[in-house]
Amino acid sequence: MSEPPPLGDFITTDHPCPGIQRLRAGFFGHAYDPHRHETYAIGVTERGFQAFRYRGAECVSTTGMTIVLHPDEVHDGHAVAADGFVYRMIYIDAALIGDALDERTLPFVTDAVGDDPALTAALDEVFEGFPDSLTTLAGAGIVAAVADRLSRRAGQPAPSRPARYDGARLDQARDLLDAAEDLSPTAEDLEAATGIDRYALARAFRARFATSPHRYLVGRGLQRVKAAIAAGLPLAEAAAAGGFADQSHMTRHFKARFGLTPGRYVQLLRRSRN
Repeated sequence: MSEPPPLGDFITTDHPCPGIQRLRAGFFGHAYDPHRHETYAIGVTERGFQAFRYRGAECVSTTGMTIVLHPDEVHDGHAVAADGFVYRMIYIDAALIGDALDERTLPFVTDAVGDDPALTAALDEVFEGFPDSLTTLAGAGIVAAVADRLSRRAGQPAPSRPARYDGARLDQARDLLDAAEDLSPTAEDLEAATGIDRYALARAFRARFATSPHRYLVGRGLQRVKAAIAAGLPLAEAAAAGGFADQSHMTRHFKARFGLTPGRYVQLLRRSRN
């Protein structure tokens, strides 16, 4: 996921969907004066030493460590070493976290910095395709996964296991995604088709099919891209066949999912046929 940082400080953000925004940034000295967010801020340090003052304590996050900041808590930010730090962060409206946890008390994570592989994995999924805009389908899975992890980190009772919905309704959700010709299906579409709340559906779908509805949908599109490439279509046409907005949109998802660019994949296919 991490990439060599540009020379100098930088910030990259996406166009937020309701209640969610992603950011990737790097700094080589002073980053932020004291400030606060009205949202949860959950992130991971990609590289370097990321220092900040939070709730009266000096905190340092090193490569691979996660950061959880509660809404309305003052914090700042700066680099510890001359080679700076790079991090990625997602900001989630507290109301969405509450909705995903069935209106239980909002989780408060006391250890702002922690080694949390499960949360890191969730953030890796969050940033697939970044900075493309998030859909409500992607957002539902993100909020459910992050809310569950925050709840555990806060020491709250673990969320109940996904409800045992009729498998036919979950299969119906998958069938809807299979029939899609692009990435347009929304959380609202799946709720209407199944009668299951979007957060409960995200958990139940993952329990049944081992992935989120959004990742499943993107994966189906990428398989169509691979088939189109194998058939000899140019990459722009393969992207359209997979239902992606354009070639760059497809390329970001392809590389995140398969670990190589579509162009490299084409080269390898051609080499194997010679």
